[in-house]
Amino acid sequence: MTTEAPKRLNKYLSDTGVCSRREADKLIEQKRVTINGKLPELGTKVQQGDTVKLDGKVVGGVAKDKSDRIYIAYHKPVGITCTTERHVKGNIIDAIGHKERIFPIGRLDKPSEGLILLTSDGDIVNKVLRAENAHDKEYIVTVNQPISERFLTKMANGVPILGTVTKPCQVSARGKFQFSIILTQGLNRQIRRMCEFLGYEVTKLKRVRIMHLQLGKLRPGEWRNLTKQELQELNDAVKHSKKTA
Repeated sequence: MTTEAPKRLNKYLSDTGVCSRREADKLIEQKRVTINGKLPELGTKVQQGDTVKLDGKVVGGVAKDKSDRIYIAYHKPVGITCTTERHVKGNIIDAIGHKERIFPIGRLDKPSEGLILLTSDGDIVNKVLRAENAHDKEYIVTVNQPISERFLTKMANGVPILGTVTKPCQVSARGKFQFSIILTQGLNRQIRRMCEFLGYEVTKLKRVRIMHLQLGKLRPGEWRNLTKQELQELNDAVKHSKKTA
């Protein structure tokens, strides 16, 4: 019989799916978490056999093969906010209405639509976000005026925003007012800011792919579970992301 290594409390909570690691730290600071009936400090480690409670309710461990975790692809509509804060009107959790506790991997701006992943597996959230700049994200963008070759070239080569220059990326025209762009970066409102710098306004922005995961035929507001194959490829893609105990 193997014994599990001690695990930091915030990681333990995020792995079980109750919240993200950052939210776990807040819960600990708010004295809502106990280990064996005692209030822990930030950084306390959970030992095998410990009883962890949140608001007086036992928080269980995670299955070794993560078979009890939820992984879904969601077509976020325009107007939905990527937050787990339930008091925020139009939050993504209420919009989906999943019976399990889930949270989004990354975010998509409120005025944007398209693919976003949600899960109850806090470990994979941390791994994906830590390796975010190594992964493709593809968008289809509609702007308010005809696209020029100069615009496409400048978008692809890099645009100065937020005190830096965006990384070179793949950009191609899809029509008179529409183009596709593949980013490996996740700066705040990056595509909108890039277009604004070049004198264009984004009228529609849709994310159609994250790594190997496609939006496909999901309509706005629809979601589906990831397939075993998709989940295997996702785990393979992030397995070299540094773990934290």
